[in-house]
Amino acid sequence: MPGTAPPLVTREALEARLARLRAEVRDPRAGIFGPDSQVWRVNKEAIVFVGAGRAALLQLAHPSVAWAIEQHSGTRNDPVGRFQRTFLHVFRMVYGDLDTALRSARAVHALHERIRGSYGAGRSYHANEPEALLWVHATLWDTSLRCFEALVRPLSDAEKARYYLETRRFAALFGIPDAVLPPDWPRFDAYVRQTLEGDVLVVTAPAAEMGRFLFRPPVPGSAPMMRRYAEITAWWLPERLASGFGLERGGEAGRLRAEASLRQLRWLLPRLPRRLRYLPAYVEARRRLAGHSDRDPLGALLGRLLVGRQSRGAS
Repeated sequence: MPGTAPPLVTREALEARLARLRAEVRDPRAGIFGPDSQVWRVNKEAIVFVGAGRAALLQLAHPSVAWAIEQHSGTRNDPVGRFQRTFLHVFRMVYGDLDTALRSARAVHALHERIRGSYGAGRSYHANEPEALLWVHATLWDTSLRCFEALVRPLSDAEKARYYLETRRFAALFGIPDAVLPPDWPRFDAYVRQTLEGDVLVVTAPAAEMGRFLFRPPVPGSAPMMRRYAEITAWWLPERLASGFGLERGGEAGRLRAEASLRQLRWLLPRLPRRLRYLPAYVEARRRLAGHSDRDPLGALLGRLLVGRQSRGAS
């Protein structure tokens, strides 16, 4: 990666990236990926959300991201709401038609433009910093691959290479410069590993506090399930970060419990009806491409549960 950080992603830079992306898209109705993409094949599986905790904590471990959320977000008071709003835009970008994806890109950039500040001894942040944008981007796709391989099936190097090259289209929606993006799968994989092993990530006080929200039981009686979820997440993080977020691995017994939980999920997945196995946004996108103009009632219900009442699936 370059030694000096590139300038912030301006609106002009974003529009230039979006214009290039529009020119590359063959079927605007299918959006930036479409049903033949490796991204849809992997990320249609709702079970990849098992990794949501890992992705969120890795993002919070980046100080610029943590302080930006701490100082400019309602996450402290509404962590579930922020999660829902984030994935509303992600789903529109991944499964929406091209115009929907571009609208979300512009909305997110405009929101990020207002998120700037400082922390510590003269350190500053801006939500449109390419380096921070790249890390958030990387946590989503690296975690998706990890979950898919752990819970669905292994992927070949060729499949991972194609998957990564496709995700560069998603990076374009944030205006991340080509000079910042790793050019191929091996170098993307190396970038993630080096970041996890390096000193960029650290669990700051606001990150630790916000991280605790993620594993609170959402409904009465769900505490045992959330403890298992937290244990799986802890084993998917570097030990120092898991410890910083207060997640206990539980030693060898904890590792065995986490592996048993993953085996149970792997057993369950192929036995689920496809309508429950696949993300509502993916199902809605396939319905749109098949010419259906009405909402799928079950998909609308599941979508509201997943990303809140504002969700419109992939429309």
